Amino acid sequence: MTAAAHVVHIITMLELGGAQQNTLYTCEHLDRGRFSVGLAYGPGGILNPDAGRIPALERREIPDLLREINPIRDFRAFVALRDWLRAEKARTRLPLVAHTHSSKAGVLGRAAAKAAGADVIIHSIHGFGFHDFMPPARKAFYIGLERAAAPVTDFFIAVSRENADTAVRLGLCAPDRVRVIHSGIPIREFQLDEAARKSERSRIRAELGLSEKTPVAGFIGNMKPQKCPTDFVKVARIVRRKLPDAHFFIAGDGPLRPEVEKLIAEYGLQDCFHLLGWRRDVPGLFAAMDVFCLTSLWEGLPRVFPQAMAAGAPVVGTAVNGGPEAIIHGENGYLCKPGDVEGLASHLYELLNQKPKRQLMGERGRARVREWDIDQMVRDQEELYLQLLREKGLC
Repeated sequence: MTAAAHVVHIITMLELGGAQQNTLYTCEHLDRGRFSVGLAYGPGGILNPDAGRIPALERREIPDLLREINPIRDFRAFVALRDWLRAEKARTRLPLVAHTHSSKAGVLGRAAAKAAGADVIIHSIHGFGFHDFMPPARKAFYIGLERAAAPVTDFFIAVSRENADTAVRLGLCAPDRVRVIHSGIPIREFQLDEAARKSERSRIRAELGLSEKTPVAGFIGNMKPQKCPTDFVKVARIVRRKLPDAHFFIAGDGPLRPEVEKLIAEYGLQDCFHLLGWRRDVPGLFAAMDVFCLTSLWEGLPRVFPQAMAAGAPVVGTAVNGGPEAIIHGENGYLCKPGDVEGLASHLYELLNQKPKRQLMGERGRARVREWDIDQMVRDQEELYLQLLREKGLC
Protein backbone atom coordinates (compact mmCIF):
# COMPACT_ATOMS: atom_id res chain seq x y z
CA MET A 1 0.00 0.00 0.00
CA THR A 2 1.31 3.48 -0.90
CA ALA A 3 1.34 5.87 2.02
CA ALA A 4 -1.24 8.67 1.82
CA ALA A 5 0.92 11.28 3.54
CA HIS A 6 4.05 12.02 5.53
CA VAL A 7 3.07 12.99 9.08
CA VAL A 8 5.60 14.96 11.13
CA HIS A 9 5.02 15.56 14.82
CA ILE A 10 6.72 18.57 16.43
CA ILE A 11 7.09 18.93 20.19
CA THR A 12 9.21 21.20 22.35
CA MET A 13 10.83 18.72 24.71
CA LEU A 14 10.45 14.99 25.29
CA GLU A 15 10.20 15.16 29.06
CA LEU A 16 8.41 12.50 31.08
CA GLY A 17 4.83 13.72 30.66
CA GLY A 18 1.52 12.71 29.16
CA ALA A 19 1.72 14.84 26.00
CA GLN A 20 5.22 13.57 25.27
CA GLN A 21 4.45 9.91 25.94
CA ASN A 22 1.32 10.03 23.82
CA THR A 23 3.17 11.75 20.98
CA LEU A 24 5.79 9.00 20.98
CA TYR A 25 3.09 6.31 21.13
CA THR A 26 1.34 7.91 18.15
CA CYS A 27 4.60 8.10 16.20
CA GLU A 28 5.25 4.41 16.85
CA HIS A 29 1.75 3.12 16.15
CA LEU A 30 0.55 5.15 13.18
CA ASP A 31 -0.30 2.76 10.36
CA ARG A 32 2.85 2.63 8.20
CA GLY A 33 0.75 1.43 5.30
CA ARG A 34 -1.08 4.76 5.35
CA PHE A 35 1.58 7.16 6.65
CA SER A 36 5.29 7.67 6.84
CA VAL A 37 6.22 9.40 10.08
CA GLY A 38 8.70 11.98 11.35
CA LEU A 39 9.38 13.66 14.68
CA ALA A 40 11.12 16.93 15.56
CA TYR A 41 11.93 17.83 19.16
CA GLY A 42 14.21 19.91 21.34
CA PRO A 43 17.29 18.73 23.26
CA GLY A 44 17.66 17.34 26.76
CA GLY A 45 14.46 15.34 27.18
CA ILE A 46 14.46 12.20 29.30
CA LEU A 47 12.45 10.46 26.56
CA ASN A 48 14.84 11.33 23.70
CA PRO A 49 16.35 7.80 23.78
CA ASP A 50 12.82 6.37 23.56
CA ALA A 51 12.31 8.25 20.29
CA GLY A 52 15.50 6.68 18.97
CA ARG A 53 14.09 3.20 19.52
CA ILE A 54 10.96 3.72 17.40
CA PRO A 55 11.35 1.91 14.05
CA ALA A 56 10.64 3.61 10.73
CA LEU A 57 10.69 7.08 12.29
CA GLU A 58 12.57 10.01 10.76
CA ARG A 59 13.91 12.06 13.68
CA ARG A 60 15.40 15.52 13.94
CA GLU A 61 16.60 17.09 17.18
CA ILE A 62 16.40 20.88 16.96
CA PRO A 63 19.10 22.29 19.28
CA ASP A 64 17.48 25.74 19.57
CA LEU A 65 13.96 24.49 20.27
CA LEU A 66 13.77 25.42 23.95
CA ARG A 67 10.90 26.17 26.31
CA GLU A 68 12.22 29.61 27.33
CA ILE A 69 11.61 32.59 25.05
CA ASN A 70 14.82 33.67 23.33
CA PRO A 71 14.31 35.62 20.08
CA ILE A 72 17.63 34.62 18.51
CA ARG A 73 17.38 30.92 19.34
CA ASP A 74 13.66 30.89 18.52
CA PHE A 75 14.45 32.24 15.04
CA ARG A 76 17.12 29.58 14.60
CA ALA A 77 14.64 26.91 15.66
CA PHE A 78 12.10 28.26 13.16
CA VAL A 79 14.66 28.14 10.34
CA ALA A 80 15.80 24.63 11.26
CA LEU A 81 12.23 23.34 11.41
CA ARG A 82 11.28 25.04 8.13
CA ASP A 83 14.29 23.66 6.29
CA TRP A 84 13.85 20.14 7.65
CA LEU A 85 10.13 20.08 6.81
CA ARG A 86 10.90 21.24 3.28
CA ALA A 87 13.51 18.51 2.93
CA GLU A 88 11.12 15.87 4.28
CA LYS A 89 8.41 16.88 1.82
CA ALA A 90 10.88 16.73 -1.06
CA ARG A 91 12.31 13.41 0.11
CA THR A 92 9.01 11.59 0.56
CA ARG A 93 7.14 13.22 -2.35
CA LEU A 94 4.00 12.88 -0.27
CA PRO A 95 1.52 15.41 1.09
CA LEU A 96 2.97 16.79 4.32
CA VAL A 97 0.91 16.80 7.53
CA ALA A 98 2.52 18.83 10.33
CA HIS A 99 1.12 18.02 13.76
CA THR A 100 2.37 20.25 16.59
CA HIS A 101 2.23 19.83 20.37
CA SER A 102 2.99 22.11 23.35
CA SER A 103 3.17 25.88 23.38
CA LYS A 104 6.60 26.78 21.96
CA ALA A 105 6.63 24.04 19.33
CA GLY A 106 2.99 24.81 18.63
CA VAL A 107 3.75 28.41 17.64
CA LEU A 108 7.14 27.96 15.98
CA GLY A 109 6.19 24.63 14.44
CA ARG A 110 3.04 25.90 12.79
CA ALA A 111 4.85 28.96 11.42
CA ALA A 112 7.65 26.77 10.08
CA ALA A 113 5.18 24.30 8.59
CA LYS A 114 3.38 27.10 6.76
CA ALA A 115 6.69 28.46 5.42
CA ALA A 116 7.72 24.96 4.35
CA GLY A 117 4.54 24.44 2.34
CA ALA A 118 2.91 21.83 4.56
CA ASP A 119 -0.38 20.64 3.11
CA VAL A 120 -2.16 20.16 6.44
CA ILE A 121 -1.32 21.79 9.78
CA ILE A 122 -2.81 20.43 13.02
CA HIS A 123 -2.20 21.54 16.59
CA SER A 124 -2.98 19.46 19.67
CA ILE A 125 -4.07 21.37 22.77
CA HIS A 126 -2.72 19.52 25.82
CA GLY A 127 -3.76 22.43 28.01
CA PHE A 128 -2.59 25.97 27.25
CA GLY A 129 0.65 27.80 27.93
CA PHE A 130 -1.37 30.54 29.65
CA HIS A 131 -3.40 30.25 32.82
CA ASP A 132 -5.10 32.32 35.50
CA PHE A 133 -2.14 32.12 37.87
CA MET A 134 0.22 34.20 35.72
CA PRO A 135 0.36 38.02 35.52
CA PRO A 136 -2.38 39.41 33.23
CA ALA A 137 0.10 41.02 30.82
CA ARG A 138 1.99 37.77 30.40
CA LYS A 139 -1.23 35.82 29.93
CA ALA A 140 -2.37 38.30 27.26
CA PHE A 141 0.99 37.91 25.51
CA TYR A 142 0.66 34.12 25.31
CA ILE A 143 -2.94 34.34 24.14
CA GLY A 144 -1.73 36.74 21.46
CA LEU A 145 0.85 34.20 20.28
CA GLU A 146 -1.84 31.53 20.03
CA ARG A 147 -4.09 33.88 18.08
CA ALA A 148 -1.21 34.68 15.71
CA ALA A 149 -0.66 30.98 15.01
CA ALA A 150 -4.35 30.13 14.66
CA PRO A 151 -4.93 31.35 11.06
CA VAL A 152 -2.37 28.91 9.62
CA THR A 153 -3.89 25.98 11.53
CA ASP A 154 -6.25 23.73 9.58
CA PHE A 155 -7.56 21.88 12.62
CA PHE A 156 -7.19 21.59 16.39
CA ILE A 157 -7.27 18.50 18.59
CA ALA A 158 -8.19 19.08 22.25
CA VAL A 159 -7.54 16.51 24.95
CA SER A 160 -10.63 17.68 26.84
CA ARG A 161 -13.97 19.31 26.06
CA GLU A 162 -13.06 22.20 28.35
CA ASN A 163 -9.93 22.92 26.30
CA ALA A 164 -11.96 22.82 23.08
CA ASP A 165 -14.51 25.24 24.53
CA THR A 166 -11.74 27.60 25.64
CA ALA A 167 -10.18 27.59 22.17
CA VAL A 168 -13.52 28.51 20.61
CA ARG A 169 -14.28 31.15 23.24
CA LEU A 170 -10.91 32.86 22.69
CA GLY A 171 -11.40 32.88 18.95
CA LEU A 172 -8.57 30.45 18.23
CA CYS A 173 -10.78 28.25 16.08
CA ALA A 174 -14.32 27.76 14.84
CA PRO A 175 -16.41 25.09 16.59
CA ASP A 176 -16.20 22.83 13.53
CA ARG A 177 -12.40 23.06 13.43
CA VAL A 178 -11.69 21.41 16.77
CA ARG A 179 -12.24 17.83 17.88
CA VAL A 180 -11.90 16.25 21.30
CA ILE A 181 -9.60 13.23 21.27
CA HIS A 182 -8.87 12.24 24.84
CA SER A 183 -5.28 11.72 25.90
CA GLY A 184 -5.15 7.94 25.89
CA ILE A 185 -3.45 5.38 28.08
CA PRO A 186 -2.52 1.71 27.54
CA ILE A 187 -5.36 0.53 29.73
CA ARG A 188 -4.27 -3.11 30.02
CA GLU A 189 -0.86 -2.10 31.43
CA PHE A 190 -2.59 -0.56 34.44
CA GLN A 191 -5.18 -3.27 34.98
CA LEU A 192 -2.89 -5.71 36.75
CA ASP A 193 -4.28 -9.11 37.64
CA GLU A 194 -4.58 -9.85 41.34
CA ALA A 195 -1.28 -11.73 41.59
CA ALA A 196 0.67 -9.00 39.78
CA ARG A 197 -1.02 -6.29 41.82
CA LYS A 198 -0.13 -7.96 45.10
CA SER A 199 3.44 -8.56 43.95
CA GLU A 200 3.97 -4.93 42.90
CA ARG A 201 2.30 -3.63 46.04
CA SER A 202 4.58 -5.74 48.23
CA ARG A 203 7.72 -4.85 46.23
CA ILE A 204 7.25 -1.09 46.37
CA ARG A 205 6.02 -1.02 49.96
CA ALA A 206 9.07 -3.06 50.97
CA GLU A 207 11.25 -0.53 49.12
CA LEU A 208 9.66 2.23 51.22
CA GLY A 209 9.79 0.22 54.44
CA LEU A 210 6.00 0.06 54.73
CA SER A 211 3.66 -2.74 55.76
CA GLU A 212 0.62 -3.95 53.87
CA LYS A 213 -1.69 -2.17 56.30
CA THR A 214 0.01 1.26 56.19
CA PRO A 215 -2.36 3.89 54.69
CA VAL A 216 -0.58 5.34 51.65
CA ALA A 217 -1.44 8.27 49.37
CA GLY A 218 0.55 8.82 46.20
CA PHE A 219 1.18 11.75 43.87
CA ILE A 220 2.57 11.05 40.39
CA GLY A 221 3.66 14.07 38.37
CA ASN A 222 6.38 16.63 37.83
CA MET A 223 7.31 19.11 40.54
CA LYS A 224 6.37 22.22 38.60
CA PRO A 225 4.09 25.13 39.54
CA GLN A 226 1.31 23.63 37.41
CA LYS A 227 1.07 20.53 39.64
CA CYS A 228 1.57 22.51 42.88
CA PRO A 229 3.26 19.64 44.77
CA THR A 230 3.66 21.88 47.82
CA ASP A 231 -0.10 21.69 48.29
CA PHE A 232 0.23 17.90 48.50
CA VAL A 233 2.72 18.34 51.34
CA LYS A 234 0.23 20.66 53.08
CA VAL A 235 -2.52 18.07 52.59
CA ALA A 236 -0.24 15.39 54.03
CA ARG A 237 0.40 17.50 57.13
CA ILE A 238 -3.34 17.78 57.87
CA VAL A 239 -4.04 14.09 57.18
CA ARG A 240 -1.09 12.99 59.30
CA ARG A 241 -2.54 14.79 62.32
CA LYS A 242 -5.72 12.70 62.03
CA LEU A 243 -4.08 9.49 60.81
CA PRO A 244 -0.65 9.25 62.44
CA ASP A 245 0.43 6.08 60.59
CA ALA A 246 -0.30 7.47 57.10
CA HIS A 247 2.52 7.75 54.54
CA PHE A 248 2.83 9.76 51.33
CA PHE A 249 5.01 9.68 48.24
CA ILE A 250 5.71 11.80 45.18
CA ALA A 251 6.94 10.05 42.03
CA GLY A 252 8.41 12.75 39.82
CA ASP A 253 10.89 15.58 39.92
CA GLY A 254 11.31 19.17 38.82
CA PRO A 255 12.24 22.71 39.80
CA LEU A 256 10.02 22.80 42.92
CA ARG A 257 11.78 19.85 44.57
CA PRO A 258 13.89 22.07 46.89
CA GLU A 259 10.74 23.87 48.02
CA VAL A 260 8.97 20.55 48.59
CA GLU A 261 11.92 19.23 50.61
CA LYS A 262 12.02 22.41 52.68
CA LEU A 263 8.30 22.18 53.47
CA ILE A 264 8.56 18.50 54.43
CA ALA A 265 11.32 19.39 56.88
CA GLU A 266 9.44 22.41 58.22
CA TYR A 267 6.37 20.27 58.92
CA GLY A 268 8.41 17.42 60.42
CA LEU A 269 7.19 14.90 57.85
CA GLN A 270 10.57 13.37 56.98
CA ASP A 271 9.63 10.01 58.50
CA CYS A 272 6.43 9.62 56.45
CA PHE A 273 7.05 11.45 53.17
CA HIS A 274 8.95 9.71 50.35
CA LEU A 275 10.37 11.46 47.28
CA LEU A 276 10.93 8.78 44.65
CA GLY A 277 12.18 10.84 41.70
CA TRP A 278 11.27 9.86 38.16
CA ARG A 279 9.81 6.35 37.91
CA ARG A 280 8.84 4.14 35.00
CA ASP A 281 6.96 1.53 37.10
CA VAL A 282 3.78 3.61 37.30
CA PRO A 283 1.30 0.68 37.31
CA GLY A 284 3.16 -0.69 40.32
CA LEU A 285 3.03 2.66 42.06
CA PHE A 286 -0.74 2.70 41.74
CA ALA A 287 -0.86 -0.81 43.19
CA ALA A 288 1.26 0.36 46.13
CA MET A 289 -0.96 3.30 47.06
CA ASP A 290 -4.45 3.31 48.55
CA VAL A 291 -5.53 6.68 47.14
CA PHE A 292 -4.13 8.84 44.35
CA CYS A 293 -3.92 12.59 44.96
CA LEU A 294 -3.20 15.40 42.46
CA THR A 295 -3.12 19.06 43.49
CA SER A 296 -2.80 20.76 40.08
CA LEU A 297 -3.65 24.42 39.58
CA TRP A 298 -4.32 23.93 35.86
CA GLU A 299 -4.25 21.06 33.36
CA GLY A 300 -5.36 19.92 29.94
CA LEU A 301 -6.79 16.61 31.05
CA PRO A 302 -4.34 14.93 33.43
CA ARG A 303 -3.47 11.59 31.84
CA VAL A 304 -2.73 10.27 35.29
CA PHE A 305 -6.46 10.41 36.15
CA PRO A 306 -7.46 7.66 33.67
CA GLN A 307 -4.30 5.77 34.69
CA ALA A 308 -5.56 5.78 38.27
CA MET A 309 -9.02 4.77 37.07
CA ALA A 310 -7.65 1.81 35.10
CA ALA A 311 -5.60 0.74 38.11
CA GLY A 312 -8.64 0.90 40.37
CA ALA A 313 -7.29 3.71 42.55
CA PRO A 314 -9.78 6.32 43.79
CA VAL A 315 -8.76 9.91 43.09
CA VAL A 316 -8.68 13.00 45.27
CA GLY A 317 -7.78 15.95 43.07
CA THR A 318 -8.57 19.41 41.83
CA ALA A 319 -11.46 20.24 39.49
CA VAL A 320 -9.31 21.91 36.84
CA ASN A 321 -9.93 22.01 33.10
CA GLY A 322 -10.68 18.49 31.83
CA GLY A 323 -10.39 16.75 35.20
CA PRO A 324 -14.17 16.52 35.79
CA GLU A 325 -14.50 14.69 32.46
CA ALA A 326 -12.67 11.76 34.05
CA ILE A 327 -13.44 12.02 37.75
CA ILE A 328 -17.10 12.24 38.73
CA HIS A 329 -17.23 13.82 42.19
CA GLY A 330 -18.51 11.31 44.72
CA GLU A 331 -18.49 8.43 42.22
CA ASN A 332 -14.88 7.48 41.42
CA GLY A 333 -13.19 10.16 43.48
CA TYR A 334 -13.46 13.65 44.88
CA LEU A 335 -12.58 16.98 43.27
CA CYS A 336 -12.00 20.31 45.01
CA LYS A 337 -11.15 23.79 43.86
CA PRO A 338 -7.44 24.43 43.22
CA GLY A 339 -5.73 25.43 46.44
CA ASP A 340 -8.45 23.97 48.69
CA VAL A 341 -5.99 22.15 50.93
CA GLU A 342 -8.51 21.60 53.72
CA GLY A 343 -11.07 20.08 51.36
CA LEU A 344 -8.51 17.80 49.71
CA ALA A 345 -7.24 16.68 53.11
CA SER A 346 -10.76 15.93 54.34
CA HIS A 347 -11.53 13.70 51.35
CA LEU A 348 -8.12 12.02 51.45
CA TYR A 349 -8.50 11.20 55.13
CA GLU A 350 -11.98 9.80 54.52
CA LEU A 351 -10.78 7.40 51.82
CA LEU A 352 -7.60 6.36 53.60
CA ASN A 353 -9.75 5.57 56.61
CA GLN A 354 -12.56 3.74 54.78
CA LYS A 355 -11.38 0.75 52.75
CA PRO A 356 -14.85 -0.33 51.47
CA LYS A 357 -15.56 3.17 50.12
CA ARG A 358 -12.23 3.51 48.32
CA GLN A 359 -12.61 0.03 46.84
CA LEU A 360 -16.08 0.93 45.52
CA MET A 361 -14.80 4.16 43.99
CA GLY A 362 -11.87 2.31 42.45
CA GLU A 363 -14.22 -0.21 40.84
CA ARG A 364 -16.39 2.58 39.44
CA GLY A 365 -13.33 4.20 37.91
CA ARG A 366 -12.28 0.99 36.19
CA ALA A 367 -15.78 0.62 34.78
CA ARG A 368 -15.65 3.95 32.89
CA VAL A 369 -12.04 4.14 31.69
CA ARG A 370 -12.59 2.60 28.25
CA GLU A 371 -12.94 5.93 26.42
CA TRP A 372 -9.30 6.71 27.25
CA ASP A 373 -7.93 3.76 25.26
CA ILE A 374 -4.64 4.85 23.66
CA ASP A 375 -5.04 2.77 20.52
CA GLN A 376 -8.40 4.39 19.82
CA MET A 377 -6.65 7.75 20.25
CA VAL A 378 -4.23 6.81 17.45
CA ARG A 379 -7.02 5.58 15.17
CA ASP A 380 -8.98 8.79 15.72
CA GLN A 381 -5.95 10.85 14.75
CA GLU A 382 -5.42 8.76 11.62
CA GLU A 383 -9.00 9.31 10.54
CA LEU A 384 -8.65 13.04 11.10
CA TYR A 385 -5.50 13.17 8.95
CA LEU A 386 -7.32 11.38 6.13
CA GLN A 387 -10.41 13.59 6.48
CA LEU A 388 -8.35 16.77 6.16
CA LEU A 389 -6.36 15.36 3.22
CA ARG A 390 -9.62 14.44 1.48
CA GLU A 391 -11.00 17.95 2.09
CA LYS A 392 -8.02 19.31 0.17
CA GLY A 393 -8.23 16.70 -2.59
CA LEU A 394 -4.94 15.12 -1.58
CA CYS A 395 -6.09 11.54 -1.08
